[in-house]
Amino acid sequence: MNISSAAAALRANVGRVIVGKEEMIDLAFVALLCEGHLLLEDVPGIGKTTLAKALSKSLACEFRRIQFTPDLLPSDLTGLAIYNQKTQDFEFRPGPLLTQILLADEINRATPRTQSALLEAMQERQITVDGNTMRLPRPFFVMATQNPVELEGTFPLPEAQVDRFFMRVELGYPSAEQEGEILKRFEQTAPLDDLQPVIENAALLEMQRAVQTIRVEDSIRDYIVAIARATRSHNAIELGVSPRGSLYLYRAAQAYAATRGRDYVLPDDVKYLAPYVLTHRLILGAQTRLRGRTTRDIVNEIVGAVPAPVEQP
Repeated sequence: MNISSAAAALRANVGRVIVGKEEMIDLAFVALLCEGHLLLEDVPGIGKTTLAKALSKSLACEFRRIQFTPDLLPSDLTGLAIYNQKTQDFEFRPGPLLTQILLADEINRATPRTQSALLEAMQERQITVDGNTMRLPRPFFVMATQNPVELEGTFPLPEAQVDRFFMRVELGYPSAEQEGEILKRFEQTAPLDDLQPVIENAALLEMQRAVQTIRVEDSIRDYIVAIARATRSHNAIELGVSPRGSLYLYRAAQAYAATRGRDYVLPDDVKYLAPYVLTHRLILGAQTRLRGRTTRDIVNEIVGAVPAPVEQP
């Protein structure tokens, strides 16, 4: 199965449960192909948890969900060693981080200390307990959610952790027709219970390696760098995109091109993905925020201003 066929199969399979969100399914698959992680910002009840469960079932991956709360401890994520009186030895009890697809629900409700326990797992794909380091299974994919409206009792994610997320997306409310279809589809049965895997683990790992071979012309590489550098000199931005951000945009463009059946990247791929990959890496100035402008507005402005490469005759 090639990558574009796999993307279509995943879109159709998850689409049996999630109505009208094909674009978000494709973006989640792009992040997964790049071994990145996804930050979902939206109000409760939109389908964030359902999307994560449907993805895990479609990929035949082990799935765990953690409800983040202020009293959650780092050991609640990683696991801990417990003394067994019968064997007179310590036994490691693995935590929910030792999985393949992890839903970190309301991640900003945990303390910074607990949030930092997730940082090593996301970036290094390993955990350390009592001085012992353990590799996490592959694929390892974190989907974290946070409610952008209700901020009471929350701890904003540190910039170092926000920067580790490959993309930030919003599902948004469904249209009237889509909401009607949701009611009809869930009237008697739960489609999630009947989902079957459409992509095996070995095939997914092979696809993750294959997307790195997608061709990126020098002009498009320079285009990505120009966009990233423009965020660092824009007068509305206090903190611009890091080199990690430009690297993630580069990789996302490769994966997106592969899902569209191409072995080369187009400037339009970069334009489309830039708001999803870059917006959460920016910090706006105080005056910009007071004027009601968002990071998405600024990224769209920059992408529109930076000249895109054109094919030479």
